[in-house]
Amino acid sequence: MKTYSAKPEEVKLQRRWLLIDAAGKPMGRLATDIARILRGKHRPIYTPHVDTGEFVIVINAAQVVLTGRKASEPIYRHSGWPGALKSVTRGAELSRKPQEALRRVVRGMLPHNRLGDAMIKKLKVYAGPDHPHAAQKPEVYSVLEGKGE
Repeated sequence: MKTYSAKPEEVKLQRRWLLIDAAGKPMGRLATDIARILRGKHRPIYTPHVDTGEFVIVINAAQVVLTGRKASEPIYRHSGWPGALKSVTRGAELSRKPQEALRRVVRGMLPHNRLGDAMIKKLKVYAGPDHPHAAQKPEVYSVLEGKGE
């Protein structure tokens, strides 16, 4: 018996659009499920070196919950110039730019190479309940239960 290896041409034809409602869900648990779907680990044709994941639309990102003391945890970034280290707390970033806060957490769970760059492009995050992807007919995906409806 041979090991199956997915081919990029075959996977592109099978991609679905999944809609996830983030209201009231913990950010880290939500991000692990989103990263798993973007990588394609929920599918039997998963191949590590091929982008076998699906498109994910996340709505209500502004209503994501940070548990414990994570809201006061600092996030650092550096431009490369001397003395240019900047920091912001997770809670402040979530209140100011909820889309970018969730995208940053999910990006950290994906591969840090060109494959990860291709995967993160399939993530669409919106702060409110509206999204412009109705033409793609997204299926509602209930996260934390792991069942597509």
